[in-house]
Amino acid sequence: MAIKPNTMSDPTVAGSPPKREKINIFKLGRLWCFKHFFDDKEIFRELYEYYNPDKYRFELPTVGERNKIMKYLYRKGFELVLIEDPSEYTVTLEVFKKYASILRNSIDNDVKDNLRIFVMTDMAAVEEAITAGAKKYKA
Repeated sequence: MAIKPNTMSDPTVAGSPPKREKINIFKLGRLWCFKHFFDDKEIFRELYEYYNPDKYRFELPTVGERNKIMKYLYRKGFELVLIEDPSEYTVTLEVFKKYASILRNSIDNDVKDNLRIFVMTDMAAVEEAITAGAKKYKA
């Protein structure tokens, strides 16, 4: 069985393994970032040094740290997906429109000209943002 590229999964387990909660890890500039609320406080404490409270996300500055955290989260039961090109997850909204609901589900945002640009945490968040009035980003 082939392993899907950029996905941490275990194809050697027979049968149907329990469904793992998916976390997308985005390459944003020089950082690898992800946003997730952990019900297990032990996991949050273990990752706290990487948490940026201003942006409500975890930031991993090196590939080595990213790999270490990916292994840790995989052992804790998560499926991790690397996103090197976030364009598929990017939406825009005119600056004068309400954006709190979109911001909540984004991992990054910026303002350029008259547009707010958001990188969403997953495809469900992209769809929700479009429903709320955002448009897919076109570079």
